[in-house]
Amino acid sequence: MNPLSRRRFSQLALGAPLALLGIPQASANLIETIISRAHVPRHDNEVWVLVDDREATLTVYRGNQLLERFAPISLGRSGARSTRRRGSNMTPLGEFRVNRFNRESDWHIFIGLDYPTPTHARQALEEGVFSQQDYDDYFDYYRRRGYPPQQTALGGFIGIHGIGKGDPEIHQQFHWTQGCVAVTDEQIERLSSLIDIGTRVVIR
Repeated sequence: MNPLSRRRFSQLALGAPLALLGIPQASANLIETIISRAHVPRHDNEVWVLVDDREATLTVYRGNQLLERFAPISLGRSGARSTRRRGSNMTPLGEFRVNRFNRESDWHIFIGLDYPTPTHARQALEEGVFSQQDYDDYFDYYRRRGYPPQQTALGGFIGIHGIGKGDPEIHQQFHWTQGCVAVTDEQIERLSSLIDIGTRVVIR
């Protein structure tokens, strides 16, 4: 019997009632609330990106007009969740902004996101992942540096990147990253030509 990839397992599992899987229904949190509204463009000409974990797709829009769609994409090998912990190999859900491009990355091109966002920090405080001191330190760092700290309990260094030195065959079959969103090298080149610093990226 062939091993079942996480991508295929997710498709099957999402078709089953949560009660049958023994998973309690979680109440809506800050990130889920933001995601529920994030698919609405800010204005008709806004170029923005939607990453869909369930469909394993990355779509670039201008307003509501589809510009490009890449599939299959790869996300964190441990899944995607609104609350991510450092070292968990999970992709964080939420709404982000592009804050850097590294064109000399081992992953061909790395497009950095502003994770963890202030909303992630607030949720971490509410869930007990951050202490009040952690929360205050997060905002102190953000005010001084202009970008979020990358070494908190929530982890960091999240972005969209190519395969680079990775294995293209694994990319086609499995979610394999440590929490980033991966596309092919050709796709990351195309994506980097469509978006810029400040582009909004929604991961759901």
